[in-house]
Amino acid sequence: MRILHVTHQYMPEYVGGVELYTRWLAHAQMQAGHEVSIFYRRSGEGTGLESRGEDGVRVWAAWHGPVTPVRRLLATFWDPSLIPLFERVLDETNPEIVHVEHLMGLPVALSGTLRRRRIPFVVTLWDFWWRCANAQLLTNYDQTVCPGPHFHYLNCARCALARAGRPGCIVFSPFLAFLMAWRNFQLLQVLRAAAALIAPTTFVEHWYANHAAPRETLRLLTPGLEHPSALPSCQRESDGKVRFLYVGGLSFQKGLHTLLEAFAGVRGTAELWIAGDETFDPAYVMHLRSLATPNVRFLGRLTRPEVWAALVNADVVVVPSLWYETFSFLVSEGFVAGKPVLASRLGPLADRVHDGVDGLLLPPGDVMAWREALQRLVDMPDELARLREKVRPPLSLTEHEAALTSLYSQVIAGR
Repeated sequence: MRILHVTHQYMPEYVGGVELYTRWLAHAQMQAGHEVSIFYRRSGEGTGLESRGEDGVRVWAAWHGPVTPVRRLLATFWDPSLIPLFERVLDETNPEIVHVEHLMGLPVALSGTLRRRRIPFVVTLWDFWWRCANAQLLTNYDQTVCPGPHFHYLNCARCALARAGRPGCIVFSPFLAFLMAWRNFQLLQVLRAAAALIAPTTFVEHWYANHAAPRETLRLLTPGLEHPSALPSCQRESDGKVRFLYVGGLSFQKGLHTLLEAFAGVRGTAELWIAGDETFDPAYVMHLRSLATPNVRFLGRLTRPEVWAALVNADVVVVPSLWYETFSFLVSEGFVAGKPVLASRLGPLADRVHDGVDGLLLPPGDVMAWREALQRLVDMPDELARLREKVRPPLSLTEHEAALTSLYSQVIAGR
């Protein structure tokens, strides 16, 4: 089978859940005997297209000027320079199916190109960008969870003004509301044209079904995780410390300020390890460091082997998110390493972590509740051991790839 993955960004420029999954899946598909390529947009002066080999997978990078927040938004409506570049990739790869991992910063006209060429495509709903320009259902004006567009998109206009640093310019609200409504209309046409919409969790499936996505093409398909065949050996000292670990983005919606404020009041022998790229939001990282006590360690951006080493040497994985995570690979990584997970009782996290069984679920943003939970695991090693015993490994990448290939086959066959 000839497969082309389309995504908004890719490594090495960006490393995140979608980028890692795209790479894992592409290589798993290639090892299963398929011919696999990846197309993504990167930032760069001028216009161009280049390809490179990545252990048997062909990666195509297209660019048309620097990618800024404004250009990323406007590209959704139209970016004519990217269309012929995409068509060149289609000519070279001749895919039987296209898997859209993300379309942010790419024009919706790409789906029109696929329809004209009669190439079926599927979409994975990795976040809420298809209905929320902020992608995370977290408002820019008061940092609270948003139910989605309402009040004729005036709430979306308010969010856009706050993000632009112009919250008081309400004179632009009608125009921005129209722009957001038009954006969502365009993206909805892409979702309706897709042969299948893949939801990574039940929460995402239901949310999109309740926000205009066609129910008949929604498919629940749990993502698999690429992990080493053998985990690294534990190198930690036997000092009795309970080590809590967070790995991921260092940004407000991840709730790390709540975690640090909670951890500052924990008594006893404990450490908090925080791993993530500190250059993405330097101001927020500075705030986090101001909250950190001496027993907090900032590990920086880790390689994949370093991530697994940190997981093996930690005792508990923490996911204090303030927004609706659509899946969270960190939960999967924690379970692979046999670690219980402390997570926010919010969205899919509440489905993936079983409270009191393989982890604990806590109110998002509640410093005292998080502090009590952290303290509980420091004071009660038997409780920590009990939670650890109930941890079960998540779906493997091999199992996920097989299920996805079955879906591809049905789509290609027109079913």
